[in-house]
Amino acid sequence: MTDLFSPVTVGTLDLPNRIAIAPMCQYSANDGSATDWHLFHWTNLGLSGAGMVTVEMTNVERRGRISHGCHGLYSDANEDAAKRALIAAKRVANPGTVFGAQLAHAGRKASCRRPWEGGGPLMPDEDPWQTVSASALPFDTDWHTPRALTEAEILKTIEKFAEAARRAERAGFDFVELHGAHGYLLHQFISPLSNHRTDDWGGPLENRMRLAVEVAKAVRKAAPGLMLGARLSVKDWVDGGLTEEESVEVAKALEAAGVSYICCSSGGNSPKQRIPAGPGYQVHLAEYVKKHVGIPVRAVGMIDQPRQADDIIRQGRADIVAIGRAVLADPHWPWRAAAALGHEMPVAKQYERAAHLPAGWEKAA
Repeated sequence: MTDLFSPVTVGTLDLPNRIAIAPMCQYSANDGSATDWHLFHWTNLGLSGAGMVTVEMTNVERRGRISHGCHGLYSDANEDAAKRALIAAKRVANPGTVFGAQLAHAGRKASCRRPWEGGGPLMPDEDPWQTVSASALPFDTDWHTPRALTEAEILKTIEKFAEAARRAERAGFDFVELHGAHGYLLHQFISPLSNHRTDDWGGPLENRMRLAVEVAKAVRKAAPGLMLGARLSVKDWVDGGLTEEESVEVAKALEAAGVSYICCSSGGNSPKQRIPAGPGYQVHLAEYVKKHVGIPVRAVGMIDQPRQADDIIRQGRADIVAIGRAVLADPHWPWRAAAALGHEMPVAKQYERAAHLPAGWEKAA
């Protein structure tokens, strides 16, 4: 029986279970470099028991950061800092846990404040920078107007993704994930809401998805030792926006380019979106994509109960389930899931004296 705790092979990697930690920005880097916060955070995620850990959105150039505090792999200092934190995390992680970096560029959603500083675009006295995108269309009113990337800049951006992948490989990551979701640069090119170009990088879907496909090819060539995945916003939730049918074509093209899994998210590219948020509200998107591709599919979005996650796998709706905020609230969420579902979960020897407690908590719940 395939369930949440059955192993799964993704590309070249064998995962001990189907629990993934979703990438979650921490906004705590120093000019892109991981800090002591990341050393603690990544180590904590490694101890969680999840088979797959994708660390936060990791930007491929300085102007690609969402905020001044966002993580990156665009400099030697970034690479050295990531390696330091990753070595510590891998040293204590559960056997079989794999770590990946989500390579990204924020595009027109860059140059913003951290969430706890109010979010939104940086003001003139907050060291803002010029944003770039597929077209010169701001994300919303009162947002910075991005500059449309030139052909030469697009080619340079592809190389920046490739170079970041090389840095990820040298730092010791096991895989990289391309961020083509949530209204960031690759999504901005794919979606007709934000891409109004009339050259080879805009117009029909084949052109709009060209950047994502070319990035995938470049990353595979630059870091052949890394498994490659991709996260997509499968639906824009806006009339005239990206549809599930189009996203299936993008997923197929990425699979052909060497991508080994698709993480199915949605939205993020327009303030006009109307998302029916609720428990597992995006799982049907993963289920739809899974019917059309031959690689594993990861479901994500308000999945925080063990039986909910297990049902998704048992029913064949997705191959992997990504847990986000639930793991921030309960760093050993996989222990609790194992207890709820009757599985043994290996834990660090230093924590073994507490390993029996989740089972009692589940019975009392």
